[in-house]
Parts: sequence; C-alpha cells; structure tokens
Amino acid sequence: MITILNEVDIIIASQRFFHHFMMLYRPFENRLNSLLTKHQLQRAQWTILYYLYHFGPTTLVEIAAYQGVEKPTVTRTINQLEEYGYVEKIPSMDKREKKMKITNEGERIYKQIRIPIDQFEMEILEGITTEEQEECIRIFDSIKSNL
Repeated sequence: MITILNEVDIIIASQRFFHHFMMLYRPFENRLNSLLTKHQLQRAQWTILYYLYHFGPTTLVEIAAYQGVEKPTVTRTINQLEEYGYVEKIPSMDKREKKMKITNEGERIYKQIRIPIDQFEMEILEGITTEEQEECIRIFDSIKSNL
C-alpha cells in the first residue's frame, strides 16, 4: 500500500522530528556537562578540544564557523583553555589572524576525559547500529547545510 503524504502530514512530521530532537538535546548536554565538570570543563570548551585534537591547528574564525557561534564567544572560550594550558597560540605572519593548537597537556586531558565520554556515548547508543548512526550523521549534515 502506497501512502501519499499531503502537506499537513509533512508539516506534522517535521514538527515531531524537531520536538524529538529538542527533547534529546538538553538531557544529552546536561549529562555531558556533568562528566566534563569533573574536569572543570564545559561543552563549548570540549568541542574546541575535540576540533583541535582531530583537525589540528586552526584559526578562531574557523572554530567559530565550526561551532556556529560568533568569534567573541570562541575568543572567551579559547582564553579559558589557554589559562588551563590546554591550547596555545601559534606565531603567525598576520597579526590579525589568531591560530591555535592543542598542547601536550590538552591532548593528555582530552584522552583522559574521552574514556568516560566514550562509555557514556556507547551506553546511550546501545541497540543502534553503526549504519543507523551513519544515517543520522548524514541527516544532521543535510539539516546543517540547509541552515
């Protein structure tokens, strides 16, 4: 049996999709922050450590674009990470461009925190196949590009 969705059905489906997304996001962020707080970090700081660990040195502008936030927000977060000794500036010919990299201490703390976060993520993904996870990633990437 073939079902033809009308415009109302499509709108209702999209409303349900985003409602479920919002209901998932807050509890996830709260539990993640409770893990990170044990190491005096917040999600925004963790996201920057993740980015620098996996993608290497980058500018504040690139980090802001990656996170979808304004550069001053990234600057404040980077300053905190610098105070902790987790990131450092890379000398640049262009004084307007601030390029950052993760330090050895930043890599050490990233790997240390990664262990309980991996356990948490595996726990909440229980019963969800790798293929289903990849499909969600594809969908999220499409939604992000539509934004």
